[in-house]
Amino acid sequence: MHAFHGTPLVRTSRPHPLRRFAGAAAVSLFVLSLTACQDGTGLRDGGEATASGPAAEATAGAATTAAPSAAPTSASAPAPAPKSSAAPSAPSGAGERVLCNGSTTRVTAQPVSRPLNHMLITVKNIGSKTCDLTYHPVLRFDEMQWVPAARPETRPQAVVSLAPGEEGYAGVLLSAADGSGEGGTTAHRLTIAFQGRTPLSDGGASATPDLPAAGVAYDSSLTVTYWQRGSADALGS
Repeated sequence: MHAFHGTPLVRTSRPHPLRRFAGAAAVSLFVLSLTACQDGTGLRDGGEATASGPAAEATAGAATTAAPSAAPTSASAPAPAPKSSAAPSAPSGAGERVLCNGSTTRVTAQPVSRPLNHMLITVKNIGSKTCDLTYHPVLRFDEMQWVPAARPETRPQAVVSLAPGEEGYAGVLLSAADGSGEGGTTAHRLTIAFQGRTPLSDGGASATPDLPAAGVAYDSSLTVTYWQRGSADALGS
């Protein structure tokens, strides 16, 4: 046989397919690790972790959506209300009205000769304010259990008002002149009650004017007038 002379053959080794696959897998893992460093689970070169994903995007959106700042209003302050001129002060007691009663008046009850069997009640305002005599006096002799009626035809057109020092009147028919009344008796004490702003309401303190020492005779005909401005109107003369 002939011997081959010259440069010896060098055997070139080829990478095994399995090694080639392993190398590719290592490269892929390296690339994935780099990608992981850029997502929400890794760190950037020495920096803080940065969140990503749907929740992070929602949080970022809420953070970047700033509430609208309140723009300065240009509305001017409300104008002050116009000052009203003060009303002149009224004199003391003027324009103030109270009820006439036993504490603001002086009351007398005196039988008269004409008309027959009549008595005149006089009320004088001794207070410092105008007082009103409302409706009619409510009479009670001694311990009588009934209230004498008021004569409706004597009702005035307006309430009788008494300025300080003025007087008002009411007339009392004590008994029938023809003797038709019943249950005649003699009274020694009289109580006069005053009414309020509504009929038969309480108008305040009562009055107990003195009667003649002999007393006053009355019967079932006993009636009284409404309060009047003058004594002639009260007695019907």
